[in-house]
Amino acid sequence: MDILTLLMMPLNVMVGYLVPFLIALTIIVFIHEFGHFSVARWCGVKVETFSIGFGKEVKGWFDRHGTRWRIAWVPLGGYVRFEGDVNAASQAETTGKAPLSPTSFHAKPVWQRALVVAAGPLANFILAILILAGSYMIVGVPMTTPRIDGVQAGSAADLAGLKPGDTFVSLKGVKVKYFSDVQEIVRPRAGEAMAIEVARDGNILNLTLTPGVREESDGFGGKVKFGILGVTHNTTGQDEVYQRLPVHQALAKGTERTWFIISTTFRYLGQMVTGHAESNQLGGPIAIAKGAGDAASYGPLAFISFVAFLSVSIGLLNLFPIPMLDGGHLVFYAIEAVRGKPLGPEAQEWSFRVGFSLVLMLMVLGTFNDIVRVVSVAFGG
Repeated sequence: MDILTLLMMPLNVMVGYLVPFLIALTIIVFIHEFGHFSVARWCGVKVETFSIGFGKEVKGWFDRHGTRWRIAWVPLGGYVRFEGDVNAASQAETTGKAPLSPTSFHAKPVWQRALVVAAGPLANFILAILILAGSYMIVGVPMTTPRIDGVQAGSAADLAGLKPGDTFVSLKGVKVKYFSDVQEIVRPRAGEAMAIEVARDGNILNLTLTPGVREESDGFGGKVKFGILGVTHNTTGQDEVYQRLPVHQALAKGTERTWFIISTTFRYLGQMVTGHAESNQLGGPIAIAKGAGDAASYGPLAFISFVAFLSVSIGLLNLFPIPMLDGGHLVFYAIEAVRGKPLGPEAQEWSFRVGFSLVLMLMVLGTFNDIVRVVSVAFGG
C-alpha cells in the first residue's frame, strides 16, 4: 500500500474507526467527570461547569444548581470546573486577599478535596466492573477444562516435561479453573520462570517452566510481545459452554478482571522502566481509534468490552503521580495533610509545568509510535 492509497482511504473506513473511538471516549470521559461532579456536589462544592470536549461551545444549558453543562467542538476529553478554580486543571486562584467562599473547592478540608479528585478514576473502574459484570450475566463466561491436548515440540511446555493429557492445577501459585486462566497468567510473563502444578494419571507434579516469547503485528507494522507455552486445547461442543453468572459472582469476576488489567499494565510499565519491555509498544490516539473500530466491527459485545478496557486504562493513567493529573493532585493533598498547609504557589506552578511536559511527552511518544506504524504499513515495512 503506497502513501497515496493510504491517504485516499474510503470515508466509510475512516468513519468506521473515528465514530466508535469518539463514542467510546465520550462515554468514558462523561463517567470520569461525573464521578468528580457527584462527589463534589455531595461535599457541598459549587460546580460551575461540566464540559464534554474542549474549545468553543456547541450546545449548553444551566441546571437548577447553576452548573453550566456544555458540549464543545473538540470531543477529545472533558472537565469540571469548581468554584475557585482558575483553569480546567483545578489550580487555585493565588492572588487577592478575599476569603474563600464556603462552596469553593479550595475551601474544603483536604480529605474532601482528595475524595473529589479520586472519584474520577474510581468511576472509571466502576464503569469497567459494571460492563464486564453485565456481559458475564447476559452472555456468560466460557467454561473449559485446563486440559492439555497437544504439546509443540521444542516449546516451553515440551522443555518443562508437559504431555498431552496433563491438566493444569496452578501456575505461579494461582489456581487454574479454566484453560483461559492459563492464557491470562502466561501472556504477560514472557521469559519469566514460574512454578506450575499439573495433574497426570491421578498424581500432582510440580514443575518449572519459562514461557517463550512470541511477537505479533499490532496492525500498524509494530510488534507486540507476549508469553506462550506451546500447548493446545481442543475445544468440543461438550467441552465449552457459556455459563451465565449470578449478580454477585459476575461483580466479583468483573472486579477480578479489572484488577487483572491494572496489574498487567503496572507489570508492563515496570518492565519498560527496567528495560525488559520496549516503549514502542505504547500506543496513541490512532492506535486507540483502530482498537475501537476493530472492536465495533466484531459487534456490540466486543465494543463494550473495549470500552471497559479503555475505561480502566484512562482511570489508571489519571492516577499516575504527575501534576495536572488526578494522581498529582492526590500527592499534593498528601503533602498538605503531612505539612498542615499546602505547597506554596510557586512550587505548585512549577510542578504543573513539569506535569504538563510529562503528559505532553507521553502523548508525543504514543502518537509518534502510531505514525511510525502507519508509515511502515504504507510502505510495506
